[in-house]
Amino acid sequence: MAGNADPAELIARIALGDRAAFKSLYDVTSPKLFGICLRILKDRADAEEAVQEVYVRIWQRAGRFSEATGGATCWLGAIARNHAIDLLRARRPVHDELDEAIDVKEPALDPEQTALHRDDARRIDTCLQELEADRAAAVKMAYVDGLSYQELADRFAVPLNTMRTWLRRSLLKLRECMER
Repeated sequence: MAGNADPAELIARIALGDRAAFKSLYDVTSPKLFGICLRILKDRADAEEAVQEVYVRIWQRAGRFSEATGGATCWLGAIARNHAIDLLRARRPVHDELDEAIDVKEPALDPEQTALHRDDARRIDTCLQELEADRAAAVKMAYVDGLSYQELADRFAVPLNTMRTWLRRSLLKLRECMER
């Protein structure tokens, strides 16, 4: 019976708190949503955990679904896709953003390039001093130590999104300073 259930109808019933409809929706759609998460995360355990979180979101957001904005399968797939991408972004090393923001290049081996590199390092240090102390420390820990957003947020006792904002704004300030 679950294989014949219409996902849109099941979502409407879930919005009313129908647990049986939720189980039916899970039975019908979990293989597809697992496949989406697995394709993005490339790790079976991570994908399994992500799918569970996706279904929590589906339960919480079922009342927001409208067929006028797209089909139920597309809506469910979008939730899974967006959640998996969010997980990837949370794992992304902060130093990648630093390299992009200040366009750090590998040091050259010839003496002239080495001298220029040292000058750039001094300029970076000078620019870091213009940041608030905690922001500069977070940038150094991210770039030098390779700490993740979550590790930095835990260390500075701030929410994850606050840490992301700190780093993004700090990188913009560093870029401005380096361009002077």
